[in-house]
Amino acid sequence: MSTRVAKSQPTMRKEPRQARSRVTVELMLEAGARVLSSEGWAGFSTNRIAELAGVSIGSLYQYFPDKVTLVAAIRQRHLDDCLAILRDMRPDGLTASEFADRLVGDMIAAHSIYPGLHRALLDEAPSSDEYLNPNSAFEREYLGYYVTAIAHYYRRAPNAADHVAALVMSDAIDGVIHNAARRGALKDAAVRQELTRLVGLYLGDAVEQE
Repeated sequence: MSTRVAKSQPTMRKEPRQARSRVTVELMLEAGARVLSSEGWAGFSTNRIAELAGVSIGSLYQYFPDKVTLVAAIRQRHLDDCLAILRDMRPDGLTASEFADRLVGDMIAAHSIYPGLHRALLDEAPSSDEYLNPNSAFEREYLGYYVTAIAHYYRRAPNAADHVAALVMSDAIDGVIHNAARRGALKDAAVRQELTRLVGLYLGDAVEQE
């Protein structure tokens, strides 16, 4: 994890309201993600990002007062992408192995767009207390989807044991994928196969214990 911690969550100077402004901000975030992925935190500068996004440095500063705020927005976009995967994943009608295959595949795909980004976010870029908070709104929603899936395969209402199981399963997925990103192994089919098998067996045990 990064040793630099911003005590409070950095916030944008202003929110884009018009469609054109939203496109401009998205270009900045995309450019920032590309720079972090290829050059790391050391090469992450507002001038470099503005140039790559095709906007003036003044336009960038209209929304992001500094690069710490920009990297916080890039991190939030990544977290939102992960939440979107879980929001779209429903265990209904899927066997445990089918659910595991889709979940692992979609999570790997989300991390494969800019593989180097996750090393920079995890190990180099500053993090806020909110991001590191295990009880943050993101963590509660994120784990909630795992709890729902586990309870589904146990065919019962979620209970305390399912929350523990959700922590174990989500940490296993996150840990394997993040370390694969660090090692440049996200495209390794064997890594995906083994992680899918692990998650499938974990959920399959729930069915067998019925």
